[in-house]
Amino acid sequence: MEGGLAPGVSAERVYLGLGSNEGDRLAMLRAAVTLLRERGVAIEACSSVYETEPQGDVREQRDFLNACVRARFAGEPKELLAVCKSVERALGRQPGGVRHGPRPIDVDLLLFGDRIERSERLVLPHPEVTRRRFVLEPLLELDPDLALPGSGEPLAAFLSTVAGQRVEPVGPLVFAA
Repeated sequence: MEGGLAPGVSAERVYLGLGSNEGDRLAMLRAAVTLLRERGVAIEACSSVYETEPQGDVREQRDFLNACVRARFAGEPKELLAVCKSVERALGRQPGGVRHGPRPIDVDLLLFGDRIERSERLVLPHPEVTRRRFVLEPLLELDPDLALPGSGEPLAAFLSTVAGQRVEPVGPLVFAA
């Protein structure tokens, strides 16, 4: 079933992070949501869009627009990661770019239910969830009581550690249903 789940199909609640700092950033975020839905990710809610300063090693670049989505996915984490990567490729992201560098789109698998996973290709929860305000703000907008899988620690408890990172609300992430 395109963009949703067939009746009786069980699915895990997942959270994805979206980011863009090249081209029409808002259009890229919206296009990513549309493509995720077309690839079987049942979107439940989208956070607001936030404009954020670059993080990591490459600071001299355009600000990012970021948002998060809460969804359901009937499959394994590695399958959802493949969907995320296919959306990135469809929207022009080339593999092997500079880490934390400019990009047309970034689709990160942040949380997959309560799953904890460590492999060469995938770490759950995403290792940057608690260290990036541009991830915490939209996640907590979607679910203020969200907790870190494994420890059960409320994600809101990490906000004070990233208070110095600039994150400014821009508006809603509106897309055609």
